[in-house]
Amino acid sequence: MKYLVEVEKGREGDGAGPSVGPAYRNVLAKDGFPSPAPGLQTCWDVFRMSVERNPDNRMLGRRETVDGKAGEYVWLTYKEAYGTVMELGASIRSRGVGQGGRCGIYGVNCPEWIMTMEACNAHGIYCVPLYDTLGAGAIEFIICHAEIEIAFVEEKKIMEVLKTFPNTVKYLRTLVSFGKVTTEQKEEVEKFGLTIYSWNDFLLLGNNEQFDLPVNKKGDICTIMYTSGTTGDPKGVLISNDSIVTFIAGANCFLGNAKAELHDNDVYLSYLPLAHIFDRVIEELFILHGASIGFWRGDIKLLVEDLGALKPTIFCAVPRVLDRIYSGLQNKISSGSFLKKTLFNFAYKSKLSNMRKGQKHEAAPIFDKIVFRKVKQGLGGNVRIILSGAAPLATHVETFLRVVSCAHVIQGYGLTETCAGTFVSVPNEFSMLGTVGPPVPNVDVRLESVPEMGYDALSTTPRGEVCIRGSTLFSGYYKREDLTKEVMIDGWFHTGDIGEWQPDGSLKIIDRKKNIFKLSQGEYVAVENLESIYGLVPTIDSIWIYGNSFESFLVAVVNPNQQALERWAEEKGVTRDFTALCENPKAKEYILEEITKVAKSKKLKGFEVIRALHLEPIPFDMDRGLLTPTYKKKRPQMLKYYQSVINSLYESAK
Repeated sequence: MKYLVEVEKGREGDGAGPSVGPAYRNVLAKDGFPSPAPGLQTCWDVFRMSVERNPDNRMLGRRETVDGKAGEYVWLTYKEAYGTVMELGASIRSRGVGQGGRCGIYGVNCPEWIMTMEACNAHGIYCVPLYDTLGAGAIEFIICHAEIEIAFVEEKKIMEVLKTFPNTVKYLRTLVSFGKVTTEQKEEVEKFGLTIYSWNDFLLLGNNEQFDLPVNKKGDICTIMYTSGTTGDPKGVLISNDSIVTFIAGANCFLGNAKAELHDNDVYLSYLPLAHIFDRVIEELFILHGASIGFWRGDIKLLVEDLGALKPTIFCAVPRVLDRIYSGLQNKISSGSFLKKTLFNFAYKSKLSNMRKGQKHEAAPIFDKIVFRKVKQGLGGNVRIILSGAAPLATHVETFLRVVSCAHVIQGYGLTETCAGTFVSVPNEFSMLGTVGPPVPNVDVRLESVPEMGYDALSTTPRGEVCIRGSTLFSGYYKREDLTKEVMIDGWFHTGDIGEWQPDGSLKIIDRKKNIFKLSQGEYVAVENLESIYGLVPTIDSIWIYGNSFESFLVAVVNPNQQALERWAEEKGVTRDFTALCENPKAKEYILEEITKVAKSKKLKGFEVIRALHLEPIPFDMDRGLLTPTYKKKRPQMLKYYQSVINSLYESAK
């Protein structure tokens, strides 16, 4: 395995536990993990040192509104942001919140979000993001569970916080709006004995007070990140300064070796939620390098416009965003003239062939210039790296984007508990397509056998639960030592994901340990693996597969691809109304046939073939509680929502 070095032997299973494979680390760390820069021990050091080095660099930008329209990006320099952070810190301290206190932040990404986070870093206050996409129930739970004393809130989210009264007023003493405060809001808050400030008024609070910055240590907790969780209450993941600083050192080592290092002229579009570890650590990395972070306007429909105005050099995305880009491009291609389609297909095949032969992503400069340039312009024109994370990216989407985007397309893997990026694929290594690459050079990784699922970590193709060890790991679940002990065993964090080592040392995520159920004939079904296979059907946008131990076969709820289904309807002379189409028995038959074709081509077993399906015109979403904020399916909630549909599918198919 050219990208790995073995650091511990594997061992056979015994009465105490299953067999485990060898422990590996990235070959770049064969002589030890990379150390952070001298003096860099905490998240506050990341910002402080960057301000010293790059005071006049553009740091935080937002689009100004001119005559009701979005204009150019307007920037705060590192020095200007630092000045506001110091004012904020003094004002927070004047409200009685000090080292070890809890500060909530609730709202979409914006400059105020980052400056509040940095004020927390400066004073050793735990920064606790409140999920922008969760309802009042979860907001109330987090405020009470984390014992939040002060909360900074986006203007239009203030009412969501007020809905948590009176249950949260036991802890919450101060609210600060990222913008203005209305008289009604002020009166409502004061009724409960709390105080609310507008952003500008709050900045003045600490003007006449002097607060020394405390000594923060690398082992101190800097944030409690609540994971959305597919079942039960959110879990508070304790992340230390050491975790984030160690991540940064490993990421810098990896990027430097791949000749893709960050520079102070790099630009990042901040739109993935800062409440998630993925975006948080990426922005910390940008801040360390004195680079620029521009914020979106908070509307996914305007994202492409924001990309055009900002012209980022690095674009991070979750697969759902990249799937939308892929579908949009496919529709543009299929609706183009015969000549344009022919030219595109020829250019695509030629460049793909060159890349498969080992050439870099600049494998066809002429075609990049005359055919693929428009795709690059669609992302602003300057993107050099596209990084996908949070969930697996479909191989056909990754292949397509590698060819047409004129940028490195790499896929990463990590969890909140591992401080995000634990694996990342290597730029220009086409053989890593469909994998998450080798581990970043700051962790040890091994696979643990899962006998009940048939996964053996010691077989010739090693497969098993991915286990991780290293300083990037979390410090435990807040107030839930029982849950911490379940996943942290002898220093190894058990991810619950099933991985398969590839010959070159990259890892492929193939399954999820817990998403397994038994059918009535005793056969086990690994449902996520099946969903990824059936997800290859072009007429499907998303699929949820269901089975249980009382039934002998699988059923599914499918979000069909609207354009593909309407094209089929046109060919068959059927009504093109999408909602009506989803009720049409012939449309269901057509998609079931397409699914069965894939099942045959992938040689799935009989019990893995879907026997009945329901077409759902409304995409699975967070509003109905069907998805987590990282777009993972909440299976218990999906079953509850579609229970009557599932019952009728089983009745009709018998």
